[in-house]
Amino acid sequence: MRLNVFTDYCLRTLMYVGVNQGTLVTRGDIATAYGISGNHLMKVVNWLAREGYVETVRGKGGGMQLARDPSAISIGAIVRACEAADALVECFDPATSRCRITPACRLKGILGQAMGAMYRELDQHTLADLLVRPRPLAALLHLA
Repeated sequence: MRLNVFTDYCLRTLMYVGVNQGTLVTRGDIATAYGISGNHLMKVVNWLAREGYVETVRGKGGGMQLARDPSAISIGAIVRACEAADALVECFDPATSRCRITPACRLKGILGQAMGAMYRELDQHTLADLLVRPRPLAALLHLA
């Protein structure tokens, strides 16, 4: 299984903002730290703000910060929300599936169980778990 880029960037953004708790950070800060496009992050930051994970401040001196305590941000909930539009395999979406073997195939059930196990594990973790040792993460992100 592979997470889409949007999910990856959401998680990385939350980790960056979490390591910088108490400080406003910008989309540019995050883009530079990870070596990714600031334009790609625009959609991510807008979604995180709309969903209530980050608060944004516009204008000079603006930026973003966590809107919730890291222990209240479920990794499983974020991944579920970000991945909802992407079916793991074609037959998971009966409205668009054209797979000819669906009626006799057992793979869908096995993959569904595997995905369920992944989400059960992710549901046991929060952003706080990812920030337990912030110093090594901060050093890798070139933060003071």
